[in-house]
Amino acid sequence: MPLYNRLKEYRAKISVNQQELGTMVGASRQTISLIERGDYSPSVTLALKIAKVFHVAVEDIFDYVEDDEDMGGNEE
Repeated sequence: MPLYNRLKEYRAKISVNQQELGTMVGASRQTISLIERGDYSPSVTLALKIAKVFHVAVEDIFDYVEDDEDMGGNEE
């Protein structure tokens, strides 16, 4: 999956657990866990809410990296 995140690192900076962050952004603890593991990509709305909690841009927490396949490269 090409979406990487630093959510766990940011969460540690403000000393909140997954349950507490979930409550702050209207998501479950399980959803926060899945995002941190890279098994779930948050909606734009949820990503914005998470960034707002930390007073940073979405790009500071989430990073999208394109593969060659994602770029539509048909090199022959």
